[in-house]
Amino acid sequence: MRFAPAVSLIALIIASPSLAQTAEPAGAAAQAAPAPTPTGNDTVGSEIIVTAPRAIQGAVQTSSAPVVELDEQQVQSYGASSIQDLISQLAPEIGSGRGRGGRPVFLVNGQRISNFREIFRYPPEAIKRLEILPEEVALKYGFPPDQRVINFILKDNFRSLSAEVDYGRATQGGGAKSELQASQLAINGKSRLNASIDYKHTSPITEAERDVVQTPGSVPTLASDPNPADFRSLAAKDSTLEVDFTSTNGLGKDGADGQFTINTQVIHEDTLNLSGLDLVTLTSPDSSSARRAIDAKPLTRQTLTDTYSLGSTFNKNLGGYQFTTTLDSSYTSTDSRIDRSRTLDDPAVQALVDAAQAGTLAINGDLPNVPRLGFDRAQNRAYDVALKSTLIGNPFELPAGEADVTLNAGYDWSRNESTDTRRLAGDNALIRGDLSAGANIGIPIASRRNDVLSAIGDLTFNLSGGFDYLSDFGTLGNWTGGLVWKPSKSLTLQGAYIERETAPGLSQLGGPSLISYNVPVYDFRTGQTVLVTQTSGGNPNLLPEHQRDFKLSANYDLPFLDRANILVEYYHNRSNNVTASFPLLTPAIEAAFPDRVTRDTNGQLLAIDARPVTFAETRSDRIRYGFNLFGKVGKPSPEEQSGGGRGRFGRLMSAARPAGESNGQQQSGSRPGFDPQRFAQLREQFCATPTGQVPDLSALPQQMQDRLKGADGKPDPAKIAAMRTRFCSADAAQRFDPERFAALRKVLCQDPGKKPDLSTLPPGLQARLKGPDGKVDPAKLKQLESRICAAPGQGNSGSGEQQQAARGSDNGSRSSGGRGNRGFSRGNGQGRWSLSFYHTINLDNSILVAPGGPTLDLMNGDATGSSGGVARQQFELDAGLFYKGIGTRISGNYSTGTTVQASGVPGSSDLHFGGLATFNLRLFVALDQQKWLVGDNPGFLNHARLSLHVNNIFDAYQKVTDANGVVPISYQPALLDPYGRFVKIEFRKLF
Repeated sequence: MRFAPAVSLIALIIASPSLAQTAEPAGAAAQAAPAPTPTGNDTVGSEIIVTAPRAIQGAVQTSSAPVVELDEQQVQSYGASSIQDLISQLAPEIGSGRGRGGRPVFLVNGQRISNFREIFRYPPEAIKRLEILPEEVALKYGFPPDQRVINFILKDNFRSLSAEVDYGRATQGGGAKSELQASQLAINGKSRLNASIDYKHTSPITEAERDVVQTPGSVPTLASDPNPADFRSLAAKDSTLEVDFTSTNGLGKDGADGQFTINTQVIHEDTLNLSGLDLVTLTSPDSSSARRAIDAKPLTRQTLTDTYSLGSTFNKNLGGYQFTTTLDSSYTSTDSRIDRSRTLDDPAVQALVDAAQAGTLAINGDLPNVPRLGFDRAQNRAYDVALKSTLIGNPFELPAGEADVTLNAGYDWSRNESTDTRRLAGDNALIRGDLSAGANIGIPIASRRNDVLSAIGDLTFNLSGGFDYLSDFGTLGNWTGGLVWKPSKSLTLQGAYIERETAPGLSQLGGPSLISYNVPVYDFRTGQTVLVTQTSGGNPNLLPEHQRDFKLSANYDLPFLDRANILVEYYHNRSNNVTASFPLLTPAIEAAFPDRVTRDTNGQLLAIDARPVTFAETRSDRIRYGFNLFGKVGKPSPEEQSGGGRGRFGRLMSAARPAGESNGQQQSGSRPGFDPQRFAQLREQFCATPTGQVPDLSALPQQMQDRLKGADGKPDPAKIAAMRTRFCSADAAQRFDPERFAALRKVLCQDPGKKPDLSTLPPGLQARLKGPDGKVDPAKLKQLESRICAAPGQGNSGSGEQQQAARGSDNGSRSSGGRGNRGFSRGNGQGRWSLSFYHTINLDNSILVAPGGPTLDLMNGDATGSSGGVARQQFELDAGLFYKGIGTRISGNYSTGTTVQASGVPGSSDLHFGGLATFNLRLFVALDQQKWLVGDNPGFLNHARLSLHVNNIFDAYQKVTDANGVVPISYQPALLDPYGRFVKIEFRKLF
């Protein structure tokens, strides 16, 4: 019976990491359920049940199960250099099968931010946990339910200075890319400061470097002509300089009143494209000979783009509500200079032609260069301002729980100004204002926790609605209804119906008309690639789109792996009056839009009006399913098992260290574990405050302080009362008596090599140490011994040297170099592996072009884009392994092939777009963890990493062929993907 209280203490030790780290997220009014009051009836072998809230501080409180959750070590296993890089690697998990929407909604510690710019340069080492949530969660933050929600929970304290150097190039040659980047980040509680600078340079790729065959008729040819492919770009020369600065400051004491963030970004980009040579043909009077006047410089298009962005976020706790206002604004200036081609309208050209035909200019000799008329200039100025405010809270409580309400309002303003000397109309200006407002309410119907209809599990109903008033388009509405049902803790079923009206884009409506000459187009009627005159710009006759979407999903947490799950989603989309770019000119499209196509009397394609069109209706149905698996490799390092690391046991037991002591302050070789005496002192100090008063929490560990705070960041009286009930009773004083713990140590912590007498342990504890065969599991016993014996030597008969031997050597589980305040962690010595796989099956994808008009079946012979129809099946893969500082990741995508049918007239030809599978490989090595390289002192290589990236490992490209197996000129592989396989090496160091 003497050991029963000690068993309860062991349960506290094992469970407390979740207790120490779990807290209500900012903005959530829900409070943790009070811990059960000790009964004092502990008996030998009694079952120990420890309960705690699921969420940690900063997590999103929602009834929807996360698609993916990554802890700190799993984030590190991706080998990403920044949050932006990490997001690109998580594409399969972030992807949405709905087929609408764009960039995900990004949160930091459960709160909205103004823009991804605020955090995209942060190093992944600053992340404590990452959550990817379903699209419906976006409603909670005032966004449409068409994009995933990604929540970054950051470490409370972190500091780093990073430097990165990259260089890569295509294995076929050309297209080299280099990058230099430096970034600084400091996180101190609610305050954050980040500054970064980044420079990128890309060398060009010409058509000659990829042996591209020129489109017939693009340039008249003479035997003396140079190869025009040498003067045409497949990839432009580009240089980009980017500077970012973000500052976040807490409001009030310790940031308890909220936060204010300001973010700025400046980008300067210089792009140069080659458009071929400008040639003039001179012929003799009898046409017996011809020569070219050649300009030594090719035709170029140089574009200078300057972008200035400013964003800010204001978060404020208003009682039990979270108020957030974000401002995101940008100004983009684009200035393009396009060399003019020499034509017969040029007097200098006409003079040379006249002289050659009159015989006064000998064309068999050297010819003068014809001066160029200059250049055309296209300028664009874009102004964008987006203001959005949300109020999130729980205004009332129902029997099944608190209602979750979000109110949102916003105003977006855009202005686009453009001038182009190639246009006759002159300047063009477009302006739009968008005033929006909406509300979302989540109503709990059934709850196991509150014992309301608990037989059916947890059931929540969501309803949202809103409107947008557009200055140029009128009022548009939207509403959404949905159910989230959890029949069990591991299974979440979800359904949602979404109805929404959207307006065409500003440039789609009023963009200036522009005529482009000699545009290569594949003509399905003749089966040839021809050069046409193409008109682009806006279409003022476009209509508002009416969307009606239905979604069903199931998310099941697999029981045999940590945070592993299977996700199945079904999407049913219908839309009327859909705005789309002018589609691929198939026979069906030409029949539907005959006034957009011009042919000569011989049927030769001459011109296309490619301005946007409105389709009467679109329909799509798809199933997307996949799984996310995560696991560990190897065993924890000895010091993690002994409590010295920063793992589950070590993190909590730092709470029992003397105030002010941190990892960075420990003596070398010292690994304090759980100190019962210190724990008793903390308990006594907490319980000394009279009932009803808030005790001084400053002496408690930070994790425990966070556990006792409410949504407003201040001590929560209810949580403090619950903690007092548990720890301050007379019975609890005996349960947590250090002498009881010391008695247990006497049994387990004998001299090395001496087997402890387990028969004196409580039967309940003996049962926990046994394996499936009913015998004591040596691994479980060793783990228990290392944890219990790691405490300062109360009652331990072993010597200090013996204790140190039992704890093992340092394997990098704590912050290296004594830099615990910088927040760097190498885990517990175990490796991490992950596997994500998603499969999309398109069941239907069709377009009704016009009422009573033709229907395009995009999965059976029709297409709207130059890349063919819609693939019936698509696969996405992301897998990785990280162990002992060495990591590898592989990602892959595969889409099945499609066929676009021709008209069937003589000379026409089908086009077959083959399936395409691409794989990317990433290898990386943490240099400071390679003992063979750095020994015991990594020096400059501390926190340094070397990475090798290989994109498109197998140099795959989509093969497009006609009915005869011939690749059309406009579908040459290099025109589809000029880079192919690309290899990059990266060196990154954190200071």
